[in-house]
Amino acid sequence: MRVLDRDEVDRALRLDPAWALTCRALWLELVSIAVFGDLRSPRVGATPRLRKRVLDAGERLRALLADRAWIPQPRERLKSALASALALKEALDELAAGAGEIEGADRERFAATLARLRAAAIDSITPRAGEWAALLDRRAAEEENPGS
Repeated sequence: MRVLDRDEVDRALRLDPAWALTCRALWLELVSIAVFGDLRSPRVGATPRLRKRVLDAGERLRALLADRAWIPQPRERLKSALASALALKEALDELAAGAGEIEGADRERFAATLARLRAAAIDSITPRAGEWAALLDRRAAEEENPGS
C-alpha cells in the first residue's frame, strides 16, 4: 500500500496568500455592510439571521484558510481541507439565498460584495477541491488494488 506523499499533499494544500487576503478583505467588507449598513427586511428576524449567516461564512472561510500542519496524517489533512471547502460553498450558498429577502439602501452593495466573495472563493477553490479529492481517490484506489 502506498501512502500519500507528504510533500505532494503539502503542495496541494498550499493556498495563494494573495487569494486568501482577497477573500478575507471581501468577507470583512461583507460583515461591515451586514452589521452597519442600511439593510432590513419585512420579515421579523431576517436581518439578524443574515448577520449570523455572514458570521458562519467567515468561520468557514477561516477553517479553509487554516494551517493544517498540526494534522499528522496527510490523508486527514486532505479530508479536512476538502470538508472546509465544501462547508464554505454551502455557507455562501445559504447566505445568497437569505440575502434575497433583504431590502434597504445597502442591499445592492451587499449583493455585489457577496457575489465578488463567492466568485473569488468558489471559483478558485473548486479546482483545488477537485485536486484534493483526486489525491484521496487515487489513494483509495491503490488500497483496493494493491500492486496494480
